[in-house]
Amino acid sequence: MTGTGGPLAGTKVVELAGIGPAPFCAMLLADLGADVVRVDRPTAARGKTDLLNRGKRSVQVDLKHERGADAVLSLVERADALLEGLRPGVAERLGVGPEQCWAVNPKLVYGRMTGWGQQGPLASTAGHDIDYIALTGMLHAIGREGGPPQVPANLLGDFGGGAMYLAVGVLAALLEARTSGLGQVVDAAIVDGAAHLGTMLFGFLVTRDWSTERGTNLLDTGAPFYDVYETADGAYVSVGALEPQFYAELLDRLGLAGEMPDRDDRANWPELRERFAETFRQRTRQEWTEVFAGSDACVAPVLSMAEAESHPHIEARETLVRRDGTLQPAPAPRFSRTPNPPPGPVAEPGADAEAVLRDWAVPPELVESGAFGAGES
Repeated sequence: MTGTGGPLAGTKVVELAGIGPAPFCAMLLADLGADVVRVDRPTAARGKTDLLNRGKRSVQVDLKHERGADAVLSLVERADALLEGLRPGVAERLGVGPEQCWAVNPKLVYGRMTGWGQQGPLASTAGHDIDYIALTGMLHAIGREGGPPQVPANLLGDFGGGAMYLAVGVLAALLEARTSGLGQVVDAAIVDGAAHLGTMLFGFLVTRDWSTERGTNLLDTGAPFYDVYETADGAYVSVGALEPQFYAELLDRLGLAGEMPDRDDRANWPELRERFAETFRQRTRQEWTEVFAGSDACVAPVLSMAEAESHPHIEARETLVRRDGTLQPAPAPRFSRTPNPPPGPVAEPGADAEAVLRDWAVPPELVESGAFGAGES
């Protein structure tokens, strides 16, 4: 049985199958030890490589079946939380909205994951990660001077501004429910979370320490001592020598101590960048890795996902692990007294029905009704 060990052991979560941030949130809760049951459609495709479904169990429910909603509610009755990533109003039409769930379990925390939120002019429209972060100002802030905004994959929106905020919200609501005995809706919108992630930058904007001109600021490649540089073999290293003492060590290990103009004068930044670029091109990434090994110069090799596994620090902490031959991040964060279980197997649609229906004490009449794993969807 999944959901054993970890700080959330004993917590029961129902996930209405979807894509992206809601499944990631459910995976995170499973990584922390929760018993997560994913409710898949009867026609859901099987796949052992969707890591967002690791550590969960799956049942298939036909919500168009006359007892489909009842089947989900039979799980909700025994759950602590439910997660869904449907458009506003869809869950209600399917018979599994918040009020319908609270009728059988008033203490349920109902986590809703959307891009635009549950209300507002765009709430009912389609969108993707790139659109949500575009509206918050965060996409505009990423990129080099004179160039277009650069898309940070879907890390900033879907997973940073979306899934992680849903997880925090659900956990906070679970704590509150212990006192009140009542559940509530957690309205996690990617547009809200992505904006919230930019709190420090908005603060800098107020104090004029941040310019809306992309690529001209301290942390957006504007500063030559906070950037990436190409090496002799066409690879890259990152440089983040912000503090004076770290910057001094950077210059020393580059062999440039005493030769560089004052970095506090922005007029010198183009010259500094040119000298850094010229110097880093003289050796390979591995050679520079050895030069800066064990130093406080804040220089690191830029590794691909495939290369990261073999880095000594990543290897020592087992930050990346393999299960069934598949490379994947280990559960995070870590706990001293209630350690997380290792990554669980990827749940395949319907594969765990018998065990889940038994463990969650689903009434026999619902099991026999055909709602679980029946019909087309």
